[in-house]
Amino acid sequence: MEIGQKVKVYRLRDRVSKDIAGKLGQQGIIKDYKMTDGSGIGAVVKFNDQTAVWFFEDELKLVE
Repeated sequence: MEIGQKVKVYRLRDRVSKDIAGKLGQQGIIKDYKMTDGSGIGAVVKFNDQTAVWFFEDELKLVE
């Protein structure tokens, strides 16, 4: 996955807040990367409502 690509949140690995859980099924654009706690690299996704949340790469799918 690369910065600028459109993605959809299709699953959540962990328990999260209601705000983040509300992003499930939504589409956004990758704006940046985030180093996680040793489990790999996450992607910061910006949504239409101008919020940005980071997700693990396996929680996202590319939108064609």
